[in-house]
Amino acid sequence: MNRDALRSLLKNRDFLLMQLGMSTSRIGTFMQEVAVSWQLYQLTKSPLSLGILGLSKFLPILFFSFFSGIAADIYNRKKIIFVVQIFSIINACLLAILTITGKITPLLIYLLVGLEAGLYSFESPARQAMGPTIIAKKDFPLAVNIMNITYQTTNFIGPAIAGFIIAFFGISTVYIINAFSFLAVIIALILMSPLPKIIKKPEFSFNEIKEGFIFVFKTPLIYGSMYIDFIATFFASASTLMPIFAVDILKVGPKELGLLYAAPSIGAVIAGLCFPFLNKIKNKGWLLLSAVCFFGLNTFLFAISRNFYLSIIFIALSGSGDIISVIIRNVIRQLNTPDHLRGRMTAINMLFYSAGPQLGETEAGIAAYFMGTPLSVAFGGIATIIATIYIAIKTPELLNYKEN
Repeated sequence: MNRDALRSLLKNRDFLLMQLGMSTSRIGTFMQEVAVSWQLYQLTKSPLSLGILGLSKFLPILFFSFFSGIAADIYNRKKIIFVVQIFSIINACLLAILTITGKITPLLIYLLVGLEAGLYSFESPARQAMGPTIIAKKDFPLAVNIMNITYQTTNFIGPAIAGFIIAFFGISTVYIINAFSFLAVIIALILMSPLPKIIKKPEFSFNEIKEGFIFVFKTPLIYGSMYIDFIATFFASASTLMPIFAVDILKVGPKELGLLYAAPSIGAVIAGLCFPFLNKIKNKGWLLLSAVCFFGLNTFLFAISRNFYLSIIFIALSGSGDIISVIIRNVIRQLNTPDHLRGRMTAINMLFYSAGPQLGETEAGIAAYFMGTPLSVAFGGIATIIATIYIAIKTPELLNYKEN
């Protein structure tokens, strides 16, 4: 690990504030994701309904991403994030009230989950584009690793806690906790220093939006990494079917479901801690593609497992492969994009990394309905490996990418 970079990041007040605020908020967000999936499956007992949940998350992102990227390049990124937190609090409170009063329905869940996805489509480009403006370029790879470790840690803590809270206190309690968690981001934003102004600020126009697309699809490193993002999460999206694996295949309850949701993050955190050693490998493109194939292989093994403990191991290993590829992809994209285009690039990328899991959830739900849950996920794992090899052949710039 680069000790100078670590010391620099530990002295970076804005970086630490944002990490603390976002980590607190994400625990609540990941708790809510478990609660929503569990509640929806209890209401419908249908894998198809879980597939529709993925579609309800993706459609708002598809629509708003064309505007959210340019917004992040024009307006104050801190203010965008601040406003999103306010509306997210209201959204979580509505879920809690409807659950407590017994008026919650699958349709209302889809609508409120879709609303939250629409809010996220504005928050994510603003937050990610803000990163390189508050972190020195030399410290950025380490910062990305730290951000992903904390992200995966919250992705472990949130679902693990959610399972127990649902079992002992009910689903509405999870929604209330999530509503309060957004306050951490608001406090962090208030305490942070003002952001530097964007030197080349674009106008809100179709041509400026088009400029972002032109940049992305003329840069093989950028679009190649985005394709990898999409295919891995589209074909190997098993998270939406976790309630089915827990209840019908592994014969366990909500506490074990929380652990299944958390397991990929355990593997991701361990891999993130080991990444400084893997980072010594100069051919980052080869490492990226190998990590995605490893992710697909362990997703396949998870699908065919009928033992709870083996399932935990395989899904954790899939998380370790995923995080390595995520770190490399993020560094490649952020450091190879000019600041005045970073919001638009991130929004376009959001289409890929959101379309992958969300449409993947829909595909997995439909496939599970027709061919059975295990076969659906097993097929996805194998398809991920095949598609990754194809992209490696078609995008040699990505395969041969080496660290400067």
